[in-house]
Amino acid sequence: MFLSVFEVFKIGIGPSSSHTMGPMSAANRFLELIASNDWPRPAGAVVSGLRVSLHGSLAYTGVGHASDRAVILGLAGEKPETVDPDAMDRIIGEIRERGAVEPPGHPAYRFDCDADVIFEKKEALPGHANGMAFYALNADGAVLLRQVYYSIGGGFVLTDTELQAWKEQKSFPAAEKAEDGTPFPFASAREMLEMANRSGLSIAAMKRANEEARMSRSALDAGLDQIWDAMDGCIERGLKGEGELPGGLRVKRRAGRLHEKLSEARRLNRFDPMMANDWLSMFAMAVNEENAAGGRVVTAPTNGAAGVVPATLRYLLEFEQPMGKAAIRDFLLTAAAIGGIIKTNASISGAEVGCQGEVGSASAMAAAGLAAAMGGTPEQVENAAEIALEHHLGMTCDPIAGLVQVPCIERNALGAVKAVTAASLALKGDGSHFVPLDNCIETMRQTGNDMHEKYKETSTGGLAVNVVDC
Repeated sequence: MFLSVFEVFKIGIGPSSSHTMGPMSAANRFLELIASNDWPRPAGAVVSGLRVSLHGSLAYTGVGHASDRAVILGLAGEKPETVDPDAMDRIIGEIRERGAVEPPGHPAYRFDCDADVIFEKKEALPGHANGMAFYALNADGAVLLRQVYYSIGGGFVLTDTELQAWKEQKSFPAAEKAEDGTPFPFASAREMLEMANRSGLSIAAMKRANEEARMSRSALDAGLDQIWDAMDGCIERGLKGEGELPGGLRVKRRAGRLHEKLSEARRLNRFDPMMANDWLSMFAMAVNEENAAGGRVVTAPTNGAAGVVPATLRYLLEFEQPMGKAAIRDFLLTAAAIGGIIKTNASISGAEVGCQGEVGSASAMAAAGLAAAMGGTPEQVENAAEIALEHHLGMTCDPIAGLVQVPCIERNALGAVKAVTAASLALKGDGSHFVPLDNCIETMRQTGNDMHEKYKETSTGGLAVNVVDC
């Protein structure tokens, strides 16, 4: 299945792509379904009320990830890419007071924010750990329509039938997907390198050709520039943030204070061999503090791992060499190519494979983008991605109190550091290495399958239960 760079990188809101953006998008899709004629509506039936049940990881960590708020906003017609973060509290307050939602193009639907969002911890839905069921009710409360959706990571939302088709398609060889017009239909790193060798093109150039089979060059470039502007803007907002993050853990925002200290050290021209790492970590933490506060972020490939790619790219621009827009675009295209391979053959969802699928994937993407932007061959780029991913294998997802704060914020900082280290190691070699990226991705998938559920974004194991104050 072809994954566009704009499916890997999506502009949305925090704190979670799978637990916030996904449920909001699922609510949008349910409204579209109600308004359509694509369901067996009984004669004379009128939808009067709505209800949703959250299952699996969404039930266990939904409050900390603002899944309930996301569903309410989505049923009010708000979308992740356009909702105003500063207006969300007001919108939800009005819905609570009125006891109804009235999305654009729909009548008012009865909706109790407390009673009609159900955290169903006892019953998991079979397709994925992030399952949810939406219900359309008549005036008597009888169910007229039920639709299941799964939030599979990175803001991707599929129905139960779409999820089954996705799982089946992932086993198809890339050669069988060429009929959709994709000139370089690689579904694995091995195929990607083979096509690069035959064509003489870089990974970014092949990814660009695939995108331009679906859109104009100007539209692609404008979209890539918008993605980077949103990422960089998120860093800047994060550096200005002050005070504590919401949610009750009383975690203090640190990026702004770090920025002050590092800027002062730079002005004094003090030599510090760790300074570049400190700036890199600060950039990543700025993004993830902004994400934890519910601000505007870009999935990269998820919200929980949103700091790694922009921090690495900002590091490149400030500490390595001056780069124009073309190099930034190549960085993002290369990173998206690696992210698409990982998602196709394993997962980017913490609820499915643990944090190795989120920060691990982001680190691999960032390492690949950095290696490409610094002139690496396709083999060196693949090597950089493999090094970064390999050294995240087995990482659990155990957010304290279900909040995307501890250990998530610092994990992004370390994921960015690993990305830069991986790219540096790969660029000093010739691209040959012992473990292929595809084998590393398969290892991540198997490790995720074997990982106990309590370590996969349920907040029922790991740090989430071993910190007294949580």
